[in-house]
Amino acid sequence: MTAAAKPQRQMVRLRGRSYVAFVFVPTVPIQDWLLEIDATIARSPGFFAGRPVVVDLSSVDLSQSGISHLLAGLQDRNIRVLGIEGVEEARLTPAMPPLLTGGRHCVVEPSAPKKPETKQPTSLLLDTPVRSGQTVIFPDGDITILGSVGSGAEVVAGGSIHVYGALRGRAMAGVNGHTSARIYCQKIEAELLAIDGFYQTADDIDAALRGKPAQAWLQGNTMRITALN
Repeated sequence: MTAAAKPQRQMVRLRGRSYVAFVFVPTVPIQDWLLEIDATIARSPGFFAGRPVVVDLSSVDLSQSGISHLLAGLQDRNIRVLGIEGVEEARLTPAMPPLLTGGRHCVVEPSAPKKPETKQPTSLLLDTPVRSGQTVIFPDGDITILGSVGSGAEVVAGGSIHVYGALRGRAMAGVNGHTSARIYCQKIEAELLAIDGFYQTADDIDAALRGKPAQAWLQGNTMRITALN
């Protein structure tokens, strides 16, 4: 009599994958802070839709019910929270998003000392357009695009962004705290521009610049957008 062969166990395949997440830092009163979120959504509908969001509670002292109220307010605005940081785990319930630690900051406070660069700058060159719905992320340096960036597309760079065509989507430069990063394009029709976390939406951009060569950079805590001569 032959013994039945034992079925082989399948190994679980684990893969690492990184995402660029928006980090919300609420302030009190929470209701006023939520109104600021409403204003952002009004200027750029669907901006947070489908985006990973982390809530940093280190700047506020909220009870468990207060955290629940905040999360409910974000959910009502179709903002899904990936995780929470900056709070004691005891204040979270099993139904809340998990407590996260070890995240790398993408926005550096202006007063924080900058660490000296220890590696040579790198860059990514794309000789084809970035089409609608595509996302290009290069956190280690500059991105240069010889074509255009379509509406609904997104370009995220640790350094500067150079677009030799029309910029109709979203461009986020200096995401690792590089306040000197800039955004250049030959035809500005952007949905959103951001440098080191400071941003302007399409409604904030001077109408006189639309469709013309332009550059964006930070002057203190203010983003400047001017014609590119």
